[in-house]
Amino acid sequence: MENKTKLLLDRTFYFGVNTLKFLKKLPDDYIDRIPKGQVGRSSTSIGSNYEEAQGAVSKKDFINKIGICYKESRESVYWLRVLRELHNEKHSVEFPKFIKEAEEIRNIFAAIKKSSGNK
Repeated sequence: MENKTKLLLDRTFYFGVNTLKFLKKLPDDYIDRIPKGQVGRSSTSIGSNYEEAQGAVSKKDFINKIGICYKESRESVYWLRVLRELHNEKHSVEFPKFIKEAEEIRNIFAAIKKSSGNK
């Protein structure tokens, strides 16, 4: 396994884990459960789909899994932005960090998808 692959596997794993840890700090009322649940699922889906991509049975399968990683990272950005609007006053330092990481991961998967599809 290439070092870049291992680093991205770790990065996506810890993005999901750290997002879940952060979500524990937010209120747990009816309204908050909606975006928290969505970002919890999308942020952890990125790493699990990238892990699956490593065992892809074909190039098409690999590109499909990378596409899912890209979509899930886009979704994570969206739901983190929703939560930021709801709770920025108490967590103004944390939201930009998580949103930036989700955007960087999104950009990485966009580049992987583009380069994999052009070969």
